Amino acid sequence: MEEQPGLSDQYRKASPWPMFVALGFVLSEVGIIVGIFSIAVGGLLLFGGSVAGILKESAYADTLWGSLLAFGSVLAAIGVSVVGWRVGVAPGVLVDVIAAPGDFGLLVPRALAVAVAGIVLLAAGGTVQALERSADPR
Repeated sequence: MEEQPGLSDQYRKASPWPMFVALGFVLSEVGIIVGIFSIAVGGLLLFGGSVAGILKESAYADTLWGSLLAFGSVLAAIGVSVVGWRVGVAPGVLVDVIAAPGDFGLLVPRALAVAVAGIVLLAAGGTVQALERSADPR
């Protein structure tokens, strides 16, 4: 007789990623809607990392870092384009936006949070991918 009836090696174990995807999505939406910069950025980082993890685990992506780079580039492009559209791209204005984002309405600080999360995901994905390639002797 089997010690654990109903369990077999052919069934996969449960994945933790869906819980983190949901938590990251909720945190990012709450942070963006309420306007709390750090929660929005942290939620987007959790969401992006979890999506990359679930894609790697399910074998839709070869590496984790490629998904991070793709997700980060999409977020950075959206955030930077919205900030540029609302306030322009003059260096003095961009410094003012970073110093006091609340002075530019409701949309600019939220777009800035999306852009920062995208840039952090790009930096993390690119750095680790470069380190992996330099450590690989092939």
